[in-house]
Amino acid sequence: MDPVRLAIVGLGVIGKRHMQAFSNVEEAELGAIADPNAEVRELAQQNGVAFYAETADMLAQAKPDGVLVCTPTEHHVQPVLAVLEAGAHVLVEKPIAATLEAAETIIAAANKASRHVLVGHHRRYYSVVQHTRELLQNGELGKLIGVSGQWATRKADAYFEPDWRQLRSSGPVLTNLIHEFDTLRYCCGEIRTVSALLKSGLRGHPKEETAAVILEFESGAVGTFLLSDSAPSPWTWEQATGENPNFPKSGQNVYRFLGSKAALEFPHLILWSAETPADWNQPLTPKPLPTDSNDAYVAQIKHFCQVISGAEPPRISAQDAARTLAATLAVFESAENGQAVRPSHIT
Repeated sequence: MDPVRLAIVGLGVIGKRHMQAFSNVEEAELGAIADPNAEVRELAQQNGVAFYAETADMLAQAKPDGVLVCTPTEHHVQPVLAVLEAGAHVLVEKPIAATLEAAETIIAAANKASRHVLVGHHRRYYSVVQHTRELLQNGELGKLIGVSGQWATRKADAYFEPDWRQLRSSGPVLTNLIHEFDTLRYCCGEIRTVSALLKSGLRGHPKEETAAVILEFESGAVGTFLLSDSAPSPWTWEQATGENPNFPKSGQNVYRFLGSKAALEFPHLILWSAETPADWNQPLTPKPLPTDSNDAYVAQIKHFCQVISGAEPPRISAQDAARTLAATLAVFESAENGQAVRPSHIT
């Protein structure tokens, strides 16, 4: 079978990460890159990939089967619509868009074109996330009662030198917490309500710096999450897993799932349970569960190829990603009005 012909629009940090993954994806061929930055031309040529300054030219000449859209979030809509109009499928980076209105525009265009739009919530492709989802859905913990999570680090001052990174659209809620919400939705089910408190002031930026969030899931489970980009700690997904080589690996667990029969630490999967029905009089024994290590970016592109060929349904569709965005945006609404907010309904 011939490899699936793919292209990338936008070769920034995340676009380059996707390009690296192609070397381990036999099912796909990276045939073209579109980016207005002329400096990208040399990198494309070094990798034997055709370069285009304009997305329209790339679509007309390279005719890819699918396109990875890796532009900044506020610039997702135009290239996604262009790709769909050209008859190709899309894998767009997370979040799907900057607003729910923009997300709904993408959903409508995908339906009209009868093409798939996948969204790059890449954690869904980690084996450990799949394993955790299965444990929860199979009742290994009993009925899910609650979950607590944390993401806290101090981003380097240099990170904020571009002014746009000081704005709410690039703050830790829409940049980092959205990953956590998608992981929690995928493992625990839909989020019914969001209650949040936001704080800032250490750096004097317009964006938030810290968030404390209470979640209610449709299942009846509850959750708490503490987020900060101004507090050094070993408790982030990136440090826990070593996903990003730029951040020292801590190996710490950052979530705790609580069930009626047992508890689970995540992502290193330590199951706490008793030999008899557990209560506070029974000793709980920690049991490390086996986990497989894999490259989520490689797995994501492989899955994209399977979706394009019709062999698999999307693991995360545009509608699904829009629900994650709606839950994340509810953080701001709750913080502003001081009430629990039900995320906007996405059909």
